[in-house]
Amino acid sequence: MSTLSETNALDALRLPPASKAALNPALGRWLLNGFVGLVLVFLLLPTLLVVPMSLGEAAYIQFPPKGLTLKWYEAYFADADWMSATWFSLRIALATTVSATIIGTLASFAIVRGSLPGARALQALTLAPLIVPHIVLAVALYLVFAPVGLTGNFTGFAIAHTMMSVPYVMLTVSAALQRIDPALELAALNCGATRAQTFWHVVLPNIAPGVAAGAVFAFLASFDEATVAFFISGVDGKTITRKLFEDIDYNLTPVIAAASTVMVVLSLVLMGGVEWLRSRNAASTR
Repeated sequence: MSTLSETNALDALRLPPASKAALNPALGRWLLNGFVGLVLVFLLLPTLLVVPMSLGEAAYIQFPPKGLTLKWYEAYFADADWMSATWFSLRIALATTVSATIIGTLASFAIVRGSLPGARALQALTLAPLIVPHIVLAVALYLVFAPVGLTGNFTGFAIAHTMMSVPYVMLTVSAALQRIDPALELAALNCGATRAQTFWHVVLPNIAPGVAAGAVFAFLASFDEATVAFFISGVDGKTITRKLFEDIDYNLTPVIAAASTVMVVLSLVLMGGVEWLRSRNAASTR
């Protein structure tokens, strides 16, 4: 009799199948959300800590900051060396963006739409700068550039950063091209359009979001690049990343945090623009 009572009690405590089914997905979602939150904190916390460090009143970097001030941003924008390095980096990044976007877009079209022999091998070769360690690439570029006077100047940086940024453009543009029905291009050609007209009026408008995303990635890859800059910078040609490295060693003040925050804000604005273009394009194609 007691055994029967114990069995009934256990049955009463057991959740019905429907409740178990509802509990397991809820628990899974909770665990997944918690894991994603931890990953985001792990990835973003070091970057976000730079912002309050740039606002502290102390003459040295500290966290949490004591008091709030914008004087370190004023010092950053008033310092001739910081402004020279910043504008030098911006000029290089803009030149890199233009050249890498043109080269990467045309190369992607030739590989995806063309009938080149060994197209896959060629595509893999163009992605080599993403695979080869940057320190190896930096040493190689220095050994090639130094004898011909391409270190410490705009031209050398533009060439090096273009070579490193083209793969980003090719990845986004190739993905955009593969989503376009080739029948659209054939229809334009059958209607009498030349290949150049077909590319300009049919292909390019459809891959514009991919081209824009590649351009932004190329800009950021150049503006944030540090390893190659460390090798091929000079006294008169110094990027903002090289300036950051030097000040960390010899002049560690909150101005470094202010400069880093400016770089973070610029990156976020550009990435936000890419996301806006992507969502706008998705809405227009519905």
